[in-house]
Amino acid sequence: MNNLFNELKDLLAQDDRFMVDDDILKNQVVEFALKLDKPLLKLLLSHPRLKEYFFVDVDGVLVFDQEMFIRFVNNKAFLPDSYTSFKNKIGLAVGDDYLQERREVVLAWPYKDCVLQGGQDQEDAKRDEIFWNEILAPDEIDRLFDPKVLTGFKRYNIEGEHPVTEIAPTDNLIIKGNNLLALHSLKRRFAGKVKLIYIDPPYNNGEDSFGYNDRFNHSTWLTFIKNRLEAARELLQDNGVIFIHIGDRELHYLKVLTDEVFGRDNFIATIPRKTRSGKSDVPYKLSQDFDWMIAYTKRASRTTELFQRTVDRKYYKSDDFPDDEWRLTDLTTQRTIYERPNSDFTLINPRNGEEFPVNPNRCWGITKDSVDEYLSRKKIVFPGDYDFLNIKQPAMRVFKSEEIKKRGEDFDKSYVSSDFLNQAMDDFLKNTTNKKGTDEIVALFGEKVFAYPKNELLLQRIIEYTTVENDIVLDFNLGSGTTAAVAHKMGRQYIGIEQMDYVETITIERLKKVVGRRVKAEGKLFEEIEFDRGGISQDVGWQGGGSFVYCELMQWNQRYIDQIETAATQKELQTIWQEMQAKAFLSYRLDVAQFNQHAGDFADLNLDDQKKFLLETLDKNQLYVNLSEMDDVTYGVSEVDKTLNRQFYELE
Repeated sequence: MNNLFNELKDLLAQDDRFMVDDDILKNQVVEFALKLDKPLLKLLLSHPRLKEYFFVDVDGVLVFDQEMFIRFVNNKAFLPDSYTSFKNKIGLAVGDDYLQERREVVLAWPYKDCVLQGGQDQEDAKRDEIFWNEILAPDEIDRLFDPKVLTGFKRYNIEGEHPVTEIAPTDNLIIKGNNLLALHSLKRRFAGKVKLIYIDPPYNNGEDSFGYNDRFNHSTWLTFIKNRLEAARELLQDNGVIFIHIGDRELHYLKVLTDEVFGRDNFIATIPRKTRSGKSDVPYKLSQDFDWMIAYTKRASRTTELFQRTVDRKYYKSDDFPDDEWRLTDLTTQRTIYERPNSDFTLINPRNGEEFPVNPNRCWGITKDSVDEYLSRKKIVFPGDYDFLNIKQPAMRVFKSEEIKKRGEDFDKSYVSSDFLNQAMDDFLKNTTNKKGTDEIVALFGEKVFAYPKNELLLQRIIEYTTVENDIVLDFNLGSGTTAAVAHKMGRQYIGIEQMDYVETITIERLKKVVGRRVKAEGKLFEEIEFDRGGISQDVGWQGGGSFVYCELMQWNQRYIDQIETAATQKELQTIWQEMQAKAFLSYRLDVAQFNQHAGDFADLNLDDQKKFLLETLDKNQLYVNLSEMDDVTYGVSEVDKTLNRQFYELE
């Protein structure tokens, strides 16, 4: 077999497409094999032994055994680099089975039934995120999704920062930590209670934070999203709604995925948003100035009840009929006379006999009997009958869901006015650009501290559409905190999850500005509250106030991941490894004695490969401290944190 490996290596080296700096690119070879590349097949056919090994003679016709060839190329013994060789030496290898990727995306893809345990970090002060990932098979998951211990509690209100002594059911929450594990932790308390989820995940457009540099980038993105959507769905109320913001690269794949997770019948809409008013970046392409939102509800059987559109009837007073209110409306419909045969007639103005024949492509919206009734009551206006230019228009009857509730009417539907929907779509297509979000951030912080923040009007429209006061809003890709800021100003309870360190320097600081702080106004008797007056503040009459609680998932193995990713030298990694052996939970596949026996080979790896290996040695089930182990003295959970966790998870 080794001789065959060497012969294939020498043969592939003859094709410059597979070579970089005298090294053969295995992934490139596999890609061309999947495409049945003719030059590659000719090359293989030119070698007698390889021809015999990878081709099958079927009645005189040679058939390429694509699967065998791909397995062969992906065998761990073929072209092992220094990193792979080291893993093979100490036995930390999964085997040589090949997961074949197909170009088409249906409801199956590599890793679909696994968990993509992703993490994030920040290289510098800008929003420049890195993801690490590891594919975990179901049989490798032990307690990964168990509720986690929360720590680092702080409460913020207009008086400043305070220790947390009690967690109330209505507290607004900002949680720092891995969003997949935070979502599973929230299920214990919030399952079936969230009305709206809005997320702005990585678009996987090659320019964002989803930097998986491997041949399974698309599959890992799908798995990454699927894992989180499945957890999020359990948090939604039956009448809950989720909005997922996405670019066009993954839009249609996401639609297939969300159809599976939420059910195709629960689909509400795909909504465009104008991101900028620029030109196409590529001359032969149409303008790429849009991204999209996909919206789903949790229960299809309730959709028509929960999103009932009401028409805002505009009523008018006429001097000719002072006791009546008139509503001007078109009596035609877009349906045809073939669909509405009872509406096939000619309408005649009784005042002058003028005839109005039916348009078969847009027939009357009422029947002949209804017309006769309206005519008898003089309730149909014909062109030229009356002066409607001077009609008096009273206040429009616009009933948003909050107003209906305040009126004490039967409220089991979220009524949305047609005027509001029209205004919302106008805003999505004109007034919610990226620049507007950036301007809001600059106004708050004096500089652009966050790339492409969503603006407040966008979230205001979504929250108005789907929720009423005190409903729970969740964003588990919180970013700069727009969702939480808008929910706070609109009187909704909110939960935000963010793993990046900027949650403390940007997100929390933004929310502190929303809440406001007491200041002594010079020359005035009373203190004033200084608060964020930008964004939607004026529109909703925001005056500051309220509070929110910040906390973190209590780290264990995650702390070593953070240390490994930020290490600048191999000496630092050696120190981290020594501590890991003493305190970390290591993978069951790692033999520490064997690792130390080959320490010299490990030292020969470059810094990035050493980091990658140490990350693989950590048991991903133990990234954070499980709630079930809160009383274990090993983890040092404080008595205050124990009390707050019992309150949060409703254990007492």
